[in-house]
Amino acid sequence: MKVMVMIKGSGADESKIAPTREILAAMGEYNARLVKAGIMLDGGGLKPSSEGVQVVFEGGTTSVVAGPFAEAREVIAGYWIWQVNSVEEALEWAKQCPSDPSGPVAVLEIRPYYEDEDFGEEYTPELRERDAKLAEEIRAQQAKG
Repeated sequence: MKVMVMIKGSGADESKIAPTREILAAMGEYNARLVKAGIMLDGGGLKPSSEGVQVVFEGGTTSVVAGPFAEAREVIAGYWIWQVNSVEEALEWAKQCPSDPSGPVAVLEIRPYYEDEDFGEEYTPELRERDAKLAEEIRAQQAKG
């Protein structure tokens, strides 16, 4: 099962987040353990929402909102994509994540990806074939890289 682990913090804390050398080293060691265990597929840190934009769809209109998103109670500061056997396994790995005891509150949210079977009959063979072709196209583009 594939899961996304989102590293969340308070929008008010964004400007206060400056990882120390120690936490960067600890996180690097943690990531190395995830890779060695075959868990980590991808991951990265995200710049503050002040450097982002939101595209909002509402009532048939589209608008763009520039960051920062100070009204946001939670922002995503980073993420991992993990391949695990269960949410419980992801939870065990998440509990081992290093944290800065003097830093702001951080929350890890674990969310499973949908699997094809989750969509039932609505996900027709034609739609599956279309998505398989798109996935192959993505892999080919990444290989060119």
